[in-house]
Amino acid sequence: MDLVRRSQYGLPASSPAAHIASTGGVKVHYLGSEYSSRRHDLCDDYVRAIRASHLANTVEDYVDIAYNAVVCEHGTVYEGRGPNRRSGANGTAALNTKDYSVCALLAKAGGGLDTPPDAQLHGIRDAIDWLRAEGEAGDYIGGHRDGHATTCPGDKLYDWVRRGAPRPGATPPPARPVVDLSRLISAAHVDPPKGGTPVSYGGVRTVEAALNAEGLLAGGLVDGHFGTSTITAYRAWQKRCGYSGADADGIPGKTSLTRLGQARGFTVID
Repeated sequence: MDLVRRSQYGLPASSPAAHIASTGGVKVHYLGSEYSSRRHDLCDDYVRAIRASHLANTVEDYVDIAYNAVVCEHGTVYEGRGPNRRSGANGTAALNTKDYSVCALLAKAGGGLDTPPDAQLHGIRDAIDWLRAEGEAGDYIGGHRDGHATTCPGDKLYDWVRRGAPRPGATPPPARPVVDLSRLISAAHVDPPKGGTPVSYGGVRTVEAALNAEGLLAGGLVDGHFGTSTITAYRAWQKRCGYSGADADGIPGKTSLTRLGQARGFTVID
């Protein structure tokens, strides 16, 4: 990681922004204006210029550069507000406390350098990992547009964010299984009376594998048939989630299924 600390490029050593202990994750931004590719020795000048424009903005009343980190096209990470400092870039006070912000020196579409080079993508990942290591950032990675009405960080960069912000050249992670709640509920109603182990919905096996991983269903019963044993196992999961009585009937609900998916790596749709 090529990290340039504040004092190394002419900023005060520490940011006056409010201290925060941790965040849920990191949001990625871009400049959203015209921006041209430049020599690396000119990048720190541009970051200083961003800070100067933010401090001069009497409407937003910034106390410092808005971002926790800024990443140039060459992959260098410039410390902005830094770890454990509240962001000023995510749109609202709540969003600024919820996540850190990392800005790529990248133009709007057609405004110059508008496609992030591989070195810059590596740098953004470096910044995210740094904020996780030193600022207790959570696993979430989003775009500025997530939760706020804006086109930032632009379609090209946002597409990369939505893919999990992978490092260029890295093997993409396997796709998460998807479980359709309505089809799962239907299987839970129609499967138990059937003889044998007919499979009415393939997503049942994903849920059964998750219940097995939680120690609630024997491995030999992970067969795709939502029978009485699976009903019993799912009832145990509901009770583990705090449900009781009629709310723990072994028929999946969105909240309990989503919790199981978060714990065991599948996505729920309805």
